Amino acid sequence: MGRFYITTPIYYVNDAPHVGHAYCTVNADSMARWHRLAGDEVKFLTGTDEHGQKVADAAAGHGVSTHEWTDQTSARFREAWDALGISYDDFIRTTEPRHYESVQKFLAAIYENGYIYKDIYKGLYCVSCEDYFTAEASEDGNCPIHGRPLVEMEEENWFFKLSAFEDRLLEYYGAHPGFVTPETKSNEAYSFIKGGLRDISITRTSISWGVPVPWDENHVFYVWYDALINYLTAIGYGRDDDEVADWWPHSHHLIGKEIIRFHCVWWPAMCMAAGLEPVSHVQVHGWLLVGGQKLSKTMAAEGGVRLTDIAPVVLTNEFGVDPIRYYLLRETSLGNDGEFSLEGIIQRYNTDLANNLGNLVARVAAVVGSKCAGIGPAPRSESTLAPAARAAMAEAADAWERFNPQAALEATWGLIGSTNAYLEQHAPWKMEPGPDVEAVMGDALEAIRLVAVLASPAMPGVCQEIWRRLGLEGAPDGRTFAEAGVWGLYPGGVAVEKGEPLFPRIVSEQ
Repeated sequence: MGRFYITTPIYYVNDAPHVGHAYCTVNADSMARWHRLAGDEVKFLTGTDEHGQKVADAAAGHGVSTHEWTDQTSARFREAWDALGISYDDFIRTTEPRHYESVQKFLAAIYENGYIYKDIYKGLYCVSCEDYFTAEASEDGNCPIHGRPLVEMEEENWFFKLSAFEDRLLEYYGAHPGFVTPETKSNEAYSFIKGGLRDISITRTSISWGVPVPWDENHVFYVWYDALINYLTAIGYGRDDDEVADWWPHSHHLIGKEIIRFHCVWWPAMCMAAGLEPVSHVQVHGWLLVGGQKLSKTMAAEGGVRLTDIAPVVLTNEFGVDPIRYYLLRETSLGNDGEFSLEGIIQRYNTDLANNLGNLVARVAAVVGSKCAGIGPAPRSESTLAPAARAAMAEAADAWERFNPQAALEATWGLIGSTNAYLEQHAPWKMEPGPDVEAVMGDALEAIRLVAVLASPAMPGVCQEIWRRLGLEGAPDGRTFAEAGVWGLYPGGVAVEKGEPLFPRIVSEQ
């Protein structure tokens, strides 16, 4: 049994969760669920980033204290993830005492190793990004990401000697070709490093809402240098419950492409400076687009897409939890940008879920009811359907391991298609009750059992219901994939239930 430590970015609490956050979190959840199914010991971390000027401004704008605001907004993320069936093992808040302790220990190690010094910073700053930009990197004085005017700032800061790690980072990328995936994003980070690194400011004196600098009481750590360390806080860095040696070699960050620089340049350099190996792998995902524009809170504030209309709980209330999870995983290959639309959800729902999976389960249950007295027969050990099932299992397992839920689901739906074709070929609804129809139905039930196992990381609730209707005890993920993903395990001799449609079709007027 291996270990698998998967993290999402911690989400900023200046506003409510939206479907862009859900996209990342559902992908991370599906991979955590896959690795549990594969038999690995899993730790899945998400949480909220609660320091910085943006949070203080949001709290003031709502007439509450920063503590009240962070409590309220962090709770909304928990509620959203509960609504989506997110199986996180730890939910971290950067205002927790355990995080303060780990941040101070980690950055003190860098300071003691000689990579932090004091200087005056003067430059352009974006409050929305919590990031500095050079005049060359700005767009006519505006933030290249948010389009808002950059603010000129000058203050005394502590700096991290990022420039000292340029060669080491290039060597690390060369020696670890799978460090950042997909390759295009690895190339982007490598090119940024190759272009030359400058030292970066890591503290503030102009704000007090942050983790205090242990060697200088007048400063707090700048939000990114506090936030990145959450991945180590959750495994006990610098504390009595330290499990870094157990989990960090098996760590995987799932991040959006807009934060590559922080996670793929600054963060590995910080780890090196503290005497720690970098995270083992960073998987970068693209953006969800609406009409070609990135989903963001800023767009909503500026009169663009209203994110409150596409909050996770709104979607799950309208379409159900598992259909939304399926759409987010299946529609877009992880790493690419994808278009988000209600029309796209409805098309996937009606085609993939209602017509394909739902119809297959219903028609098999109906024929078992009419031809087999409602009792599911056992499959044949060497059915003509078995090779397609074995191929789908191998392809799906490989895709999950490669951080490609879309391909895993394509392989799973390939098995659904093969099973539907198998039924069309044999037309069991036309057969007389007896051994022949029982053989066909046993094979079909076994294929559905395997579909439930393969799809369970994506749609745990629906797959559990399919499992129950097949007359099976336990759960699709109740055994490891090596044990459950084998042709021929459907026991036969159990009652099969047709039940209500798993996915009632959505008509356009709805």
